[in-house]
Amino acid sequence: MVEAVVIMGGLGLLVGAGLAVAAKVFYVYVDPLILQIDDVLPGANCGGCGYPGCSANAEAIVAGKSGPNSCVAAGSEVAEAIAAILGVSVEAKEPDIARPGCYYGVQDADLKYAYDGLTDCRAAALLHGGMKVCTIGCLGLGTCARACPFDAISMGPDNLPVVDAVKCTGCGTCERVCPKHIITLSSVTRRILREYTTDECTTPCQRACPAGIDIREYIRLIGRGEEIRALLVIKERNPFPAVIGRICPRPCENECRRQLADEPVAINFLKRYAADTERERGKRVIPYKAPATGRKIAVVGGGVEGLSTAFFAARLGHETTVYEATDRLGGLLRSAVAAERLPADTLDWDIDGILAMGVKTDTGKALGRDMTVSDLLAQGADAVFLAGGGWDSRLARGGRQEQPVPGVGLLIDFMKAVEKQENGPAVGAAAVIAGGGKLAVEAARKCRRLGAAKVIVALREFDADVGIEEIDPRPLVQEGIEVRYSTGIGRLTGRDGSLQELELVDLESNARQRVAAETLLLAAGRFPELIFMRTEAIDAVEGAAPEEATPPEAEKVEAEGGPVSWTALAPYKKPADKDEQGLFAPGDVMTDYSAAIRAIAAGRRGAASVHQLLYGIALSYPERVLTEESHIQTVDQVERVGPAPRKIMPTCSPREAGCREIEKGFTPQMARAEADRCLQCGLICYERTEQKSPEKEKEVA
Repeated sequence: MVEAVVIMGGLGLLVGAGLAVAAKVFYVYVDPLILQIDDVLPGANCGGCGYPGCSANAEAIVAGKSGPNSCVAAGSEVAEAIAAILGVSVEAKEPDIARPGCYYGVQDADLKYAYDGLTDCRAAALLHGGMKVCTIGCLGLGTCARACPFDAISMGPDNLPVVDAVKCTGCGTCERVCPKHIITLSSVTRRILREYTTDECTTPCQRACPAGIDIREYIRLIGRGEEIRALLVIKERNPFPAVIGRICPRPCENECRRQLADEPVAINFLKRYAADTERERGKRVIPYKAPATGRKIAVVGGGVEGLSTAFFAARLGHETTVYEATDRLGGLLRSAVAAERLPADTLDWDIDGILAMGVKTDTGKALGRDMTVSDLLAQGADAVFLAGGGWDSRLARGGRQEQPVPGVGLLIDFMKAVEKQENGPAVGAAAVIAGGGKLAVEAARKCRRLGAAKVIVALREFDADVGIEEIDPRPLVQEGIEVRYSTGIGRLTGRDGSLQELELVDLESNARQRVAAETLLLAAGRFPELIFMRTEAIDAVEGAAPEEATPPEAEKVEAEGGPVSWTALAPYKKPADKDEQGLFAPGDVMTDYSAAIRAIAAGRRGAASVHQLLYGIALSYPERVLTEESHIQTVDQVERVGPAPRKIMPTCSPREAGCREIEKGFTPQMARAEADRCLQCGLICYERTEQKSPEKEKEVA
């Protein structure tokens, strides 16, 4: 007995010693922060966060790959507790809902071959992309429905996923398992920020619309008699539906696939019909807004672009104020469009709709005259967006010289001022002239005579393309003038009312250099669209925080009431020009927008850019972003589409009394008949006209 006890005790000591050694050898350090967060998480291990269990999600949160509010099984109190552990703040988040992006099921689509393999979309996609002719179409095998951990997705009778918005938690599981990106998370915020990609089922008309309106959907709703829902679809990308329904140049109709059979659908007239229906009801439709973020944005310019920027910023949850130099909002729409085409009360109706979103206005206030960028930032604005318009907008304001950006002026104003004044305008010790060719060299010499110690002429063109090759550069260098070719202007940096430096971008290598500059002269006919933020705020969040998390508030290094350092950046460019660098690059607007719908698109990009900068999201495009040069599937002919004449817009006779507009608008019967002409297109799919056999026609007769 004693021997057994001794033996067992010895074995225990031996095992204990072995375990002690193993613990030292195989010790794995676990971050206490991960343990704290893991303790707060509910332990549901549902996978809705995108990670295999709560412990994995806790590691992802600490690593910055997942947000404090990523747990879909917990409430807001858990997100707040995690945020407190991390030392960050969590704002109210608009819920994400899964949204299918395909319109025709397998039984309605043209098939390449009959599929008899595994009933999994991912397996079917591996076989030549799937059995559908459309390479990105839904395969309809229900993988997303089986993968949903909350039973929020079912397959409808057309073999397309149907989402139960009540059950859906926005976990993204369906999005991750779909091999063709057919079902994705969606929200107002996501749809405002998004740029279309070649992975999406976009229609020809939508691709041609500068604003990217979901034309197919709003026409479908009009055809069903749901004009108000149709208007909400329009307002997702266009805050001026009644205005644009009257004055749009209608590039969408040029690409309408219906014209392959007869005539394009009257897309724009249907937009006007939906907008006029709202006004006739006398009850305004207020689009959904994201929860308030507590962030303030100042928009300078009350024209189409400025008001559109304010509208989309308000929908993103930001508190927005528009500052307009004149006493009325509307910009060129107020002064440059005949009343017979655009009555003033119609313009006012759309503007009032923007203000109903909570947008504040302050008219009679010009930037550079009544307040400065630093004033607005010092008064609490987190960002200032400049949308002052171009040359025509300036003429509408009286044509006076303006300087909304400290130290920045237009080259034409500078040359005129030099001619009128003996001493000329004030020029800093370091000046940069952007563009202008030979005139820029002449202006550089004038800057030198006015006291500039050094002048840089930055030209986007190569030296052989500028037209100043006959100028010998050696005397210019001796005069303190440097000419740089293939060079653009990047960000600007200043303090209070002074410009201090700017960024020169080598357009060939993309190398960037900061140079001192107290004066910047622009050869373009307008001031650029710029986003101003406190310099320390840009430095604190630029490239530092993931999209899912809210970055900590930037520390304000200036004393209360002290000087304000600011940095100005341009919003991201339209997709067709995504690779261009610097201000006034090819594709950028040099004077005024050629159409209001393009100014609206610029306003949405401006609001999206501000939002991304506020949250530390890089201003970049998604992979495979859709541009005019993208190669996508399409068709050049339609089959089995019976003829249906386009409805003609009723016009007002000159003899008819009480006519305010030339065009009267569609009646409900005309609108629904015209909506029925829409082929409800996808990439290569469209609705075919049902063909009746001779026997069926006899039965009907």
